[in-house]
Amino acid sequence: MTSAQAPAQGADTVSPRARRVTLFLLTVTYFFSYMDRQILAILLEDIKADLLLNDTQLGLLSGLAFALFYATLGIPVAALADRMNRVNIISIALALWSGMTAACGLAQNFVHLLLARIGVGVGEAGSSPPSHSIIADLYPAEKRALALSIYSLGVTLGAAAGQIFGGNLTYFFDWRVAFLAIGLPGVILAVIVKLYATEPMRRAEPGAVEETKTPSIGAGFRSIFGNPAAVWLVAGVTITSMIGYALTGWTPAYLIRSFGLNTLQVGNIVAPLLAIAGVASGLGSGWLANRLSAKYGLKAQPLMVAALKTIALPFLIWFYVADSAPLAVGVYFIAVLFQSCYLGPTFALIQTLAPLRMRAVWAAITLLVINLIGLGLGPTMVGVLSDYFTPEYGQESLRQALFVIACATPFAIFCYWRAAKCLEKQNPHRPSSEAGVANA
Repeated sequence: MTSAQAPAQGADTVSPRARRVTLFLLTVTYFFSYMDRQILAILLEDIKADLLLNDTQLGLLSGLAFALFYATLGIPVAALADRMNRVNIISIALALWSGMTAACGLAQNFVHLLLARIGVGVGEAGSSPPSHSIIADLYPAEKRALALSIYSLGVTLGAAAGQIFGGNLTYFFDWRVAFLAIGLPGVILAVIVKLYATEPMRRAEPGAVEETKTPSIGAGFRSIFGNPAAVWLVAGVTITSMIGYALTGWTPAYLIRSFGLNTLQVGNIVAPLLAIAGVASGLGSGWLANRLSAKYGLKAQPLMVAALKTIALPFLIWFYVADSAPLAVGVYFIAVLFQSCYLGPTFALIQTLAPLRMRAVWAAITLLVINLIGLGLGPTMVGVLSDYFTPEYGQESLRQALFVIACATPFAIFCYWRAAKCLEKQNPHRPSSEAGVANA
């Protein structure tokens, strides 16, 4: 039964197969989102040489130009998703951003590429908030962290695939072919999502009292920022994402500049290793978050994230002071293994705390802050800092810029610790299956 053939179904009436198929398709969609978004990372050096750009311009293409439209349009799209068929929204958005990714390959100058990247951002705004809302309606709170961790694998696998395909296509052809080959298949996927993903009935958490009237976007902002735990979660995931987007967007260029690797080596050796670490971290953290929250309550999830990021920090710093490629890649593998633990548990908590008819809006507000600050500023700051450090450090200016950004990690750890303290006050000694949104 497909979304086009049937009305919305309640989570309890959706078959296990339909639930798995829908989660799979949403994950693949997220995979394409990140592949189309992050392919730029491994193409930066070739684009820089071909179009004669500086690092600040590359940073704008990777960060602010994309993020400004991606983040701000996510709010109205989320408002629509709380009222309309979410599968339809996702499929239309997927077709749009895939076409604009292909259009990047036709760019003849910075302005052309800038406009195409803005188009990718406009399309991708319609993906995550509706997907989060659908998953929250398909899975109860005690299973949601793992489900959203599986969905979040699209981040790691998509970014890795962008580097693998982008590295190979650029090495054997050029960066334009890479954009075209990556973008066009997404249009086909959009049709598959429309036909086979299930639109579930919206469901409340046990014990939650929900309004029958759909709240306004302004009410969504007031509710999420009126919840202390949610505020600290948003702060923690925003700082973490700023660091993550900066490092993901520039690490291929760093390995090429500072260690002499080529796009083929980065795509075929480094990217698969990081994908393995990211998948293990995402699935492991989702499973562990479910177990810990069932035993110790919701506070266990942000505490887990804080602990794992603390373990990752010294390896992340080591990555930017290493003097050989094998050592750098090795310690970065360990850093990614522990630091990629945050997406599933964080978004699961956001969806668990959110009122029923604000789930997509809460997801969009979270993504708005994450992407305006994290995606918008992270890669852009690296480009600006790299150009600033160039007179003193020359070819190693990018290394210095990335090191500065990585040093913001302790602030993210503190935010997750504070979120845990707030959750303990809001829902003391209550397992996640009972906590629901009673205090949201």
